[in-house]
Amino acid sequence: MKCPFCGAPDTHVVDSRVSEEGYSIRRRRRCGECEKRFTTYEHVELRMPAVVKGNGTREEYSEDKIRSGFARALNKRPVATEQVDAAVSRIGQKVLALGEREIQSRRIGEMVMQELKKLDHVAYIRFASVYRSFQDADDFRTAIKEVQQPGRGARKKKS
Repeated sequence: MKCPFCGAPDTHVVDSRVSEEGYSIRRRRRCGECEKRFTTYEHVELRMPAVVKGNGTREEYSEDKIRSGFARALNKRPVATEQVDAAVSRIGQKVLALGEREIQSRRIGEMVMQELKKLDHVAYIRFASVYRSFQDADDFRTAIKEVQQPGRGARKKKS
């Protein structure tokens, strides 16, 4: 690394320490030319994949867009903000774990539906009706059956 004071190309690491959070490394360096010391930090850089929309355009992955989708579906529903934050975080982790440079927006939409199915059945049906472009009552019946099937995210009825 170049010295920020004299521009010499050769500097030496004097000390390295991992931050308390464990996500960065602090390094004390000394220039071999001017003998001045300085500090550098190394941080992990995670790049989210580009989202490929249905019309072929690409845009940056946006956690805010996912959160607003949840907000619309969950409008006036009894779901805590913490639960939504956790669901949005899980989706982000799944997208990162794919390790791909691009992801289809449809795939993200399916992840949102999976999370909504776990959180609130009414919100799931609201989202699905727009996302899947329901055309008639049969489409709603099919979605309702999906949330009522045991082992597929349905909640047990209270006795």
